[in-house]
Amino acid sequence: MAKASARHILVASEESCKDLKSKIEGGADFAEIAGSHSQCPSGKKGGDLGEFSPGQMVREFDQVVFSAEVGKVHGPVKTDFGYHLIEITQRSE
Repeated sequence: MAKASARHILVASEESCKDLKSKIEGGADFAEIAGSHSQCPSGKKGGDLGEFSPGQMVREFDQVVFSAEVGKVHGPVKTDFGYHLIEITQRSE
């Protein structure tokens, strides 16, 4: 069964999400941005969500984690929780 590890940053607005993505692409540290901006408790761990299987996260999140390129920052991804930046750190089939 497929498994993946990812970290994310959750914010309330798409604009804020895009701004943070620009900072990360400009060299800012993902974990530091997560720690200071993410509204998810995982922000305290640099946004790390650990390892999970398909179906354990909301559908929009799963679609990105199990199909997009590993090691890149993807987003904004809108869910019922808000807007996410997602970095897939590892994936196995």
